[in-house]
Amino acid sequence: MSAASAARVITDETEMWRDADATSDNTALRFADRPSGRPPARFCTRRAGVSHPSIPPRALVLLAVLTLVWGTNWPLFAFAVREVSVWTFRAVAVTLAGVVLLAVARLRGQSLHIERRHWATIVVATCFYLVLWNIASTYSAILIPSGQSAVLGFTMPLWSALVAWAVFGERLTPRMALAIALGGASVALLMIPGWQAYARAPLGFALGLLAGFGWAVGTLILKRGQVPVPATVLTGWQLLITAVPTTIGALWLGEGPWFVPSWQSIAVIGYIALVPMSIGNVAWFSIVGMLPVNVAGVSSVMVPIVAMMSGALVHGEPLGPMQWAAMACSVAALSLALLKPGPTAKR
Repeated sequence: MSAASAARVITDETEMWRDADATSDNTALRFADRPSGRPPARFCTRRAGVSHPSIPPRALVLLAVLTLVWGTNWPLFAFAVREVSVWTFRAVAVTLAGVVLLAVARLRGQSLHIERRHWATIVVATCFYLVLWNIASTYSAILIPSGQSAVLGFTMPLWSALVAWAVFGERLTPRMALAIALGGASVALLMIPGWQAYARAPLGFALGLLAGFGWAVGTLILKRGQVPVPATVLTGWQLLITAVPTTIGALWLGEGPWFVPSWQSIAVIGYIALVPMSIGNVAWFSIVGMLPVNVAGVSSVMVPIVAMMSGALVHGEPLGPMQWAAMACSVAALSLALLKPGPTAKR
């Protein structure tokens, strides 16, 4: 990559962080002067007579960024853990990502302070989303192929819809229910080639599903908690909270003498920390701040598709009719979830 290209990438990423944080600030704070502290009815994600949420254009841009950086991330795991343990890789990556995000926020003049009343929500949400996700998906990726583990983790939209219905009593519109069903069909099509691996390692299968469940519950808790903090600050603190148990696991489960990995391993771990973990999580929490959790969850179903395509390019993994059919289901699900239906003709 040339110096000019690198400069453009850095500029684009800075603009994305600025836009994401502006959205997070505005969503949480612009209605603070209302007596109820809540937005007026037209901004609510669930309202009688409304069958489809309004999708901000910025959410579509962030979704494209999220799909690219998370989808191309999975094939790199094999290179990241070539010399170090999975626990060490996770501990170093989340710590580096958290420190960098908080440093960026501070340099931009943002306060790192979070009111005490919000910390319980943040810690509980982080334990379900980032901590449970990292631990469960890590062990799942050890026990079964990493691509199949990624697919299981992205059952998140199905879990979020189920939990929102069972716990919060949220009802789905027929359009959104069909979008979730198509997203589930996409994941199922990607899972079919891996049934033999699941049969050989049922614990890996269960942990993959647990990772998706933790992601859904953590996201719902954070969405319900309405923490009025910029996305960069919130993500940075969540990553540092995640660093505590992963570092303990790395020290407890680590074996062999201390050593400095090769520059190739350091480069891969650094890239994963700075791009998928930092930029990807900022994009995700910004999307969650703009969209209902069900819509945000369905919007992520393209990530395992990109992961499969990246795996085919990097590792020669199969890309056949099942994968193409899953892509078609994903595109249909995204169209239903993100595109507003046209106005009904009046008679």
